[in-house]
Amino acid sequence: MCRDYTDEPIGGADLDLILRSAFRGPSAGNTSSLDLVVLRGDSVGEYWDVTLPADRRPTFPWPSLLRAPVLVIPVVNPGAYVERYSQADKAATGLGESVDAWPVPYWFVDGGAAVMAMLLTAESLGLGALFFGQFDHEPAVSDRFGIPSGRRSLGTLALGHPAPDGRNPSRSATRGRPDWYAHSHLGGFVAPHQRL
Repeated sequence: MCRDYTDEPIGGADLDLILRSAFRGPSAGNTSSLDLVVLRGDSVGEYWDVTLPADRRPTFPWPSLLRAPVLVIPVVNPGAYVERYSQADKAATGLGESVDAWPVPYWFVDGGAAVMAMLLTAESLGLGALFFGQFDHEPAVSDRFGIPSGRRSLGTLALGHPAPDGRNPSRSATRGRPDWYAHSHLGGFVAPHQRL
């Protein structure tokens, strides 16, 4: 994940490829309810004005994150899943009754896959990418950028060219990543997978 950017713009073809990749992943019932709010130019500054007031910026640990030339807000529509699963070919599932009928909220699963596709595409193009949460700023961001009621923002994706001085990891990056084999269980959830 990249938290340090130059202000060099992203080429249109590269940005199109990144955005298009979000729509190539899974979508439960082919619901296809993902929308992307793409912020460039002045709207990037407006985003930061809503989420990071000027008085907090002097102590913000990643000031060059604010130079990322593109921010993408992936937005999902839980109601679209309920509507899709109330249709004849899906009605037997019972998932068309309400949002609460879903034991796993697949709008977040599908949206997460879309975010991962964009992150991987950006990295494959040599660009920097970072996904971060909006948390308590979600209502203000939704209001500022006209996101309809009933929709959910998954977070925000920053895209740009990495600054030459590195990717400035967060403190949580010092935890490292777990060994994949310790969390992969072959033949059942009984023992960790052994390296071959």
